[in-house]
Amino acid sequence: MSLTEILEELPKLKTEERDTILHRIEELDALASPELLAAIDQAEAFPSEHDLPAGEVRQMVKAWAHTR
Repeated sequence: MSLTEILEELPKLKTEERDTILHRIEELDALASPELLAAIDQAEAFPSEHDLPAGEVRQMVKAWAHTR
């Protein structure tokens, strides 16, 4: 399927389906990001008292994914 065909089909999808696609794109971007991998390495070097809540981490990952 070409990019043009995909773009033409997107408006036909339900909101949940578009959300699933967006989530998958964000996952792929995050997995491929050297910045995210470096951030994970840095986070593992900190003592546990510096841990962040999961929701905050999700927001940070989304922000990183959208700036690429």
